[in-house]
Amino acid sequence: MCEQCINDAPKGRVLARRRVLKLAAFAAAGLAISPRALAAKAKAPPKPANVLSSDAALDRLMQGNVRYVEGVSKRHDFKHEREALSLGQNPFAAILGCADSRIAPEYCFDTGRGDLFVCRVAGNFASNDIVASLEYAVQILNTPLILVLGHESCGAVDATIKSIKDGTTLPGHLPGLVEAIGPAVKAAQAEAGDMLANAIRQNVRLTVEKLKNASPILKPFADGKKIRIVGGVYKLRSGRVDLLT
Repeated sequence: MCEQCINDAPKGRVLARRRVLKLAAFAAAGLAISPRALAAKAKAPPKPANVLSSDAALDRLMQGNVRYVEGVSKRHDFKHEREALSLGQNPFAAILGCADSRIAPEYCFDTGRGDLFVCRVAGNFASNDIVASLEYAVQILNTPLILVLGHESCGAVDATIKSIKDGTTLPGHLPGLVEAIGPAVKAAQAEAGDMLANAIRQNVRLTVEKLKNASPILKPFADGKKIRIVGGVYKLRSGRVDLLT
C-alpha cells in the first residue's frame, strides 16, 4: 500500500492490514499464533489475587490453616465468583492429598473455589496420572506452589506396613498402593519411634523428591525456582498442618 493510499484509506482498514501483516510475519518465522491464543494472552486472570510468588502462596496457605484451626474461617462468596470462574482458572497452589474423607484441603486451608488445584489418592503418592495433573497445573495454569499433604493415621500407609510386615498380599487393586508406598515404609524401618508416623512423613518426603525430579516439566520449574514443592502432615485432632523441612 502506497503512502497516498494509506492517507486515503479509513484508519480501521489500515490497522487491520497492519495486524494481518504482523501475523503473516509470525507465520513466516514458523510461529503459529491463533487469534484465540492472542486473546487468551491479553485476558486478565479470573482471580487476580491468586497471582502470587511461590513464597507468598505458601504463606497464604498457612495463614488459611491458622484460621481453620482457630475456627475463624472466612465467609466465601461462592455465588458472585461463578461468572469469572466460568471463563477459566488460576489456582495459587496445587495440593496432592490423601483421599481420606476427614481431610479436605479447601477447608483446612480456608480457601474458595478456583484457589486450589487438588489431586487426591489414598496414600497421597505421585502416580503417572497425578504427575500429569500437576504438570498441567504448573505449565498451563501457572500455579507457583505444590504441597504434598499427608495426614496422621493414614490407612493406606498402615495397610502397607502390615502387608510388608506379614508378607501378605492385599485383595483387589490394593497391592498397587503397597508398591507405591512401600519404599517409604522400608525407609522408616531404620528410624526410632512410631513406625506409622515415621512412614507417613517418609512417604511425603519421597513424594516431594519424586515431583522435584519429574521430567520434563516439573524438574526444570523447580530447579529454576519458578515453583516450590513442599510437604506437610495434617494433624487430625487439631486440624493443624505441620510443614516438613
